Amino acid sequence: MGSSALKNFRIMKLLLDDYYRKINYLRLSVTDRCNLRCRYCMPEEGVESIKHRDLLTYEEIRKVIEVFARNGISKIRLTGGEPLVRKGVVDLIKGIARIEGVTDLSLTTNGVLLKEYAGALAEAGLRRINVSLDTLQPDRFAYITRRDRFKEVWAGIEEALRHRLSPVKVNVVVMKGFNDDEIRDFARLSLTYPLHIRFIEFMPLGKGSDWDGKEIIPPSQIMEEIREIGELIPIGPQANDGPAKRYYIKGSKGEIGFISPISSHFCEQCNRLRLTPDGKIRTCLFSDAEIDLKGVLRTSGDGDDEKVEEVLYRALQAKPEGHRIGDRRFKKCQRGMHAIGG
Repeated sequence: MGSSALKNFRIMKLLLDDYYRKINYLRLSVTDRCNLRCRYCMPEEGVESIKHRDLLTYEEIRKVIEVFARNGISKIRLTGGEPLVRKGVVDLIKGIARIEGVTDLSLTTNGVLLKEYAGALAEAGLRRINVSLDTLQPDRFAYITRRDRFKEVWAGIEEALRHRLSPVKVNVVVMKGFNDDEIRDFARLSLTYPLHIRFIEFMPLGKGSDWDGKEIIPPSQIMEEIREIGELIPIGPQANDGPAKRYYIKGSKGEIGFISPISSHFCEQCNRLRLTPDGKIRTCLFSDAEIDLKGVLRTSGDGDDEKVEEVLYRALQAKPEGHRIGDRRFKKCQRGMHAIGG
């Protein structure tokens, strides 16, 4: 086998895990810090933050993405904590947008700082954005997040639409007895705004979470409520689709999706790896197993490309077939989402 053929063979192997899933998506958390204190995520006083020296630098992040992109990772999402609280994140996005092989660059935010940053993000090369928002009621928002910032979040969503970030997705974690009375209100947003509303099942994450499965509302129940507004028409699969099952209501400007990792496992279609702000690769959101990448970057001078590739290959080999939620062997992961990346 010639050298070029060998190289192509190695790239093909790097893109497949042991279950023949093509891995092309990296969710990368740039910080564990957040400007909200959501009750299901962290205590009111917050948590001890990762020391700045232990965070991946922007240079290290770009190095990782450059190497990963050469080996087939084409989809990048920046997360946190709240990514917009880290100084210089717009310049980071501008640099990532120029990396050859990155064809899909997005960001997940709580929206508090979005009005301030939407224009700069669009100019830097960001094309789409996800906003985490679990209620449309300002008083309830203040209770859930322990911060009275709903007006800023909604203004940020409007600003993102004005700057033609598309799509603007609104992620709603639906919890029984908490915000399930707002399902139709969220769905109606898709009638008047070109928003993609995503209803997401509450998941067992973080040692501070009291998850026992009773809070879950299955998508079938959510869909029944939405059908009181109008018929849900399925949207066929498209390029770069994630795990959401997508629909629209006739005459609407936006769409509605359902992400159900608990009641409808989609592990067999999982195409992603996660990189924590302190440089650990996680192959499954629901597992505490981690592979150290930061140590490799910092012990190999300027980050030897082959050694970074080796870590990627190890991660693909370590990716499990699926999570074990509902199995007696399941152990809830102990890192909170602020430290993993939403």
